[in-house]
Amino acid sequence: MQKYDGKTSLEFRTVLILALSFGLVGLDRFMISTLFPVIAKDLSLDYRDIGTITGSLAIAWGISALFMGSLSDRIGRRKVLVGALIAFSVLIGASGLATGLISLVFVRALMGFADGAYVPASIAETMEASPPQRSGRNVGLQQVTALLFGLGLAPLLIPPLLHVVDWRWIFVLIAIPGFICAWLTYKILPARPTRPSSGTMVWADWLAVTGYGNIRICMALMLAWLTCLTTISAFLPNYMLDHLGLTFSQMGTVMSAIGFGSATGTVILPWMSDRLGRKTIMLAGTAIIFVALVLLAASGPAVPRLFICLFFVMFGTLALITLTVGPLCAESVPPKMMATASGVVIATGELFGGGLAPILAGTVAQHWGIDHVLWLPIGVIACAFLLCTQIQPSKMPAVAHV
Repeated sequence: MQKYDGKTSLEFRTVLILALSFGLVGLDRFMISTLFPVIAKDLSLDYRDIGTITGSLAIAWGISALFMGSLSDRIGRRKVLVGALIAFSVLIGASGLATGLISLVFVRALMGFADGAYVPASIAETMEASPPQRSGRNVGLQQVTALLFGLGLAPLLIPPLLHVVDWRWIFVLIAIPGFICAWLTYKILPARPTRPSSGTMVWADWLAVTGYGNIRICMALMLAWLTCLTTISAFLPNYMLDHLGLTFSQMGTVMSAIGFGSATGTVILPWMSDRLGRKTIMLAGTAIIFVALVLLAASGPAVPRLFICLFFVMFGTLALITLTVGPLCAESVPPKMMATASGVVIATGELFGGGLAPILAGTVAQHWGIDHVLWLPIGVIACAFLLCTQIQPSKMPAVAHV
């Protein structure tokens, strides 16, 4: 009985510290969306520039996840997690030092490398610390703080905070808890056995995991989810201010639906997938996103309706991101390759959906009007529904609870 209690205690502490740390990662990534109207005015940025800034972080995030996921399987996840958090904490304040487009793109790209190193290792560590019957729930809990902090609380707190401090200091303040989380991660997480090096190059690891059909589907799905997420989070504030004519306070209220909707979905849908199956929940979640997106595009400047539509868009989107890079991905490959597989899937989504999509959307908004940006996520989500029908049941053994 004591042995089980010890495992349960380690499971709880592992999920808790990984969740708090990922909350800071998400806060930095997404709070800039609420700040974009202020930053754009101060630094003379246009829609294309906003897309470039958003895309630079996502591309760096994807490249980092691709390499660091495999590295964490080889050298140990704790080393990668602690190093990523320290780098994140050092760099985050630099966003507030930007003086123009080039410096802000450079700083956000560096942030993307640190953040991208953290994600696949943290997901694999959560899966390994969790018994099979709680793996979906725990990954959902580990991921939810990034959404709650970055997309839920930030849009509500930043508008009044800007009356007290300059936007630059908001970035600086986040560095201190980042160092604290790095220290707690080192103290709490066990040094797990690593995968012995076979002398193969990292690209051999990538080829190995992409040999699994579900991983290839996950790669395409992540492109769709990230296209939806980054396009909406980057351009919806300006869409509501410039196209719908909402006030800054009203925009912040609507944007908070991203965080609350995604937090709710990320807890509920992965938990339901433990019981109803991954494919069933993936199909249902994709249908919810599509309907909510169409209704959002058809909505006028009515704050309650915009809030509800956006809530359900993100209720599905972030939950399906969690399922794709977490349980669905991890259960499709051998346990020793979980972080590698997650890194490959994350990289595909970030490089193309997170990196190129906002640049494309920013170009569309600049040339044809920002009222057209929602048609891009609507189209990719329709394709994602068809992809979800091709998901196959996992043939891998359940992840061992270590």
